[in-house]
Amino acid sequence: KNDYKNLQLHMVGGLQSNKAKRAVKLFDYIHSLDNDRLALKISQSEKELDKKIKLFIQVNLAKESQKAGIMLKDLENFYNYCTKDLSLNIIGLMCLPPINSNSIKYFEILRSEAEKFKLKDLSMGMSSDYENAILFGSTYLRLGTAILGEREVSQ
Repeated sequence: KNDYKNLQLHMVGGLQSNKAKRAVKLFDYIHSLDNDRLALKISQSEKELDKKIKLFIQVNLAKESQKAGIMLKDLENFYNYCTKDLSLNIIGLMCLPPINSNSIKYFEILRSEAEKFKLKDLSMGMSSDYENAILFGSTYLRLGTAILGEREVSQ
């Protein structure tokens, strides 16, 4: 990043609140803002570092217990907390539809929610469903498998 001043780094995985300051320092975008504590830590870190980053709220549209994200019923309150109370720069919403599901349904819901808040950016779509994500307005895709190939998952 020191050599390439125009390089913009995106954090796309989960972020623990104790690593928020390091993430704010390094990244320009965080696609996984998913709880009040993390929002507060990011806000504090931005002030300490005098740096504003672009954030996506991760929404758990399918109420999956194994996934992080703000539940749809809590999204408006969380968005207001982030933007009004913490002055965070929320630019969009992000979702991870359930594996082997009809992702179109979830992309449609996320687009509709983003429109309510006048958010132009959507972080949705992975290697298996990016074409549908694009059809529903995705502006950021996560294409790791398509670019890097299958990876072994150790348990």
